[in-house]
Amino acid sequence: MLQLSDAGVRFGQRWIFRNLTLKIDDLTCIALLGPNGRGKTTLLRAIAGLQTLFEGKRSGPSKIGYVPQLTGTPLPFSAIEMVVMGRSRALGVFGSPRKQDYQIAYEALAEVGLSGLANHAFDRLSGGERQLVLVARALASEATTIILDEPASALDLANQSRLLGIIRDLKERSRFTLIFSTHLPQHALQVADETVLMLPHGQTAQGSSAAILTETNMTELYGIPVRRVPMPGQVDAVVPIFR
Repeated sequence: MLQLSDAGVRFGQRWIFRNLTLKIDDLTCIALLGPNGRGKTTLLRAIAGLQTLFEGKRSGPSKIGYVPQLTGTPLPFSAIEMVVMGRSRALGVFGSPRKQDYQIAYEALAEVGLSGLANHAFDRLSGGERQLVLVARALASEATTIILDEPASALDLANQSRLLGIIRDLKERSRFTLIFSTHLPQHALQVADETVLMLPHGQTAQGSSAAILTETNMTELYGIPVRRVPMPGQVDAVVPIFR
């Protein structure tokens, strides 16, 4: 289990979150939802152990695969070199990748459907392909907990569907605890067992995705009307009503 107990993070005088308790059972898939500026990235980094808590405590695994948001200038490495970087914990500070490390990296690229791009320059790949390479890098770390920070934020609809399919496949293998943030409640309904809502005034709510993603909760979360529309034979659709 991964847990934050009465956790708080602040930058200067501004609390990002405070008195937050969160429990994540092993082998579950958790979605984190909240509008811009609500602290999703900071919370994910705290869950991963990358962000120091100002108060409270964290318990859970130290080995976590972390997939950051796709920002900045792409690095001038090949796709396979980017994935092999996920082996750094196993290699140590001065270690060099071995044949076994490259084999694990190639297998991770195959898991996300990009084995054919292994030797392509990372900075020449599309945004969607680069995001999937970073997912492969997390898989290559051989961590059983993987955290993804808004992995679909720069993806078109087809690549969003592809990414959700990969998350679903990882979940169904019953080997991973998966935590991802998103702006789209639809993603949570599609693949997440549970959803955490970062509500106004520092409040959070956690529950099964189907139960907690009500129209009332989503309207409070985003500050605009949101409708949940039943789709026969499919997951409900989520429709924001823009003013």
